[in-house]
Amino acid sequence: MEYTGPASLRSATVRASSNGGPATETSAPPVSQRVQDTDAPCIVKTKALMASAGRPVASLAQGVVHWAPPPAALEAATNAMSDPRCHGYGPAEGLPELREALVDKLEKENGLTGYDVMVTAGANQAFTNLVLALTDADDGVVLFRPYYFNHLMAIQMTGGARNIILGDCDATTQHPDLAWLRQRLESPNPPKMVVIVNPCNPTGVLLSRAEVEEAAELCRKHNVWLVLDDTYEHFVYGEGSEHACPPGPNVIHVFSFSKAFGMMGWRVGYIAYPTPELGAPADLGAEILKVQDTIPICATTASQLVALGAVRQGREWVQERVDGLAENRAVVLDALSPLGSVGDGIAGGEGAIYVWGRLPDTCTEHDEDVVAWLVREHGVCTIAGSSCGCPGFIRVAFANLEPKDCAEAAGRLKSGLQELVRLAEAGKLPWAQ
Repeated sequence: MEYTGPASLRSATVRASSNGGPATETSAPPVSQRVQDTDAPCIVKTKALMASAGRPVASLAQGVVHWAPPPAALEAATNAMSDPRCHGYGPAEGLPELREALVDKLEKENGLTGYDVMVTAGANQAFTNLVLALTDADDGVVLFRPYYFNHLMAIQMTGGARNIILGDCDATTQHPDLAWLRQRLESPNPPKMVVIVNPCNPTGVLLSRAEVEEAAELCRKHNVWLVLDDTYEHFVYGEGSEHACPPGPNVIHVFSFSKAFGMMGWRVGYIAYPTPELGAPADLGAEILKVQDTIPICATTASQLVALGAVRQGREWVQERVDGLAENRAVVLDALSPLGSVGDGIAGGEGAIYVWGRLPDTCTEHDEDVVAWLVREHGVCTIAGSSCGCPGFIRVAFANLEPKDCAEAAGRLKSGLQELVRLAEAGKLPWAQ
């Protein structure tokens, strides 16, 4: 289906008077239609909701981790302050020593050879680089619902809002419908780019190697770009589970330091793009670099030095912290039990840092009301599924709190969902009165 943005999320062309009186029409011209057609940032709205609650609110909303960067990274941060490079522009594509370390990491950990790296100010900026470099406004871009909201916003604000093609995921597994993708790629008007997040934000599901490789082969066969967002590459749970990174001349990977290394505020991510060795266009890196040089010029040098320290710390440090999320993951899955069970009302817990829950049927069009009610009545916050293109669901994050605090938040959520189910069964939902 084609995407049409809800009018309620578009910017208004009015402003409040300076003395607090009635809103008046502005005498200035309107902002761009592209931005007006872009969804409002749900995390900003969520923080405002929590701030207005009038009570302490436990957040299971934003996808962050509770740990700080590793010692080697923090030492690099201290040393960076006396490094003269930090006060000037660095290479637009990233510090050579960091790029070299990342290429080595890609080969050893991800099995990607024949790839080059561009360091960005976070994974969101990396994705925006790719939207601008790979697609024109009239090119189709496939997102699978539920999608990562910032991916949608990047496409909307760069002018492609009317050409977003929404694919659905399996109702039980929440895995992308690859049969649908095949049909869409074989249609008379195929997309230019397909986007898949694995492990998935917002659902927390993990795609198998066979699924990811099938998606890559389908896109290669039909000469379509495949962008794989691998932000949560390290967050894989269950014995024998793995994160797959297929190569290809048309396959571009996006990575982040934010989650695994606890570097959210340092804003470092990177693009891994194929070189001519794999059959990619010879000018691919140069074309992406045009966007990079226009937006940030370069990622902050101090942040890149911190990232280099994190890479040198090694994957084992990250794995210890990911393993330490087992308790959080378990209590959040239990908190969602009033909504069903995994595979029947609940999805996720296989990867990333999220679990996805389906609300009672009578709440399908009221997931934002449910989120606000949980904040107001139970002191716990989640993300509404409508922010990810799927009304009637909630996304619950489980990595942003220490185990003790997460257990407290999960208890509030479970109590709230139990009450919600009772009210729904009795036909007494507050917003339906």
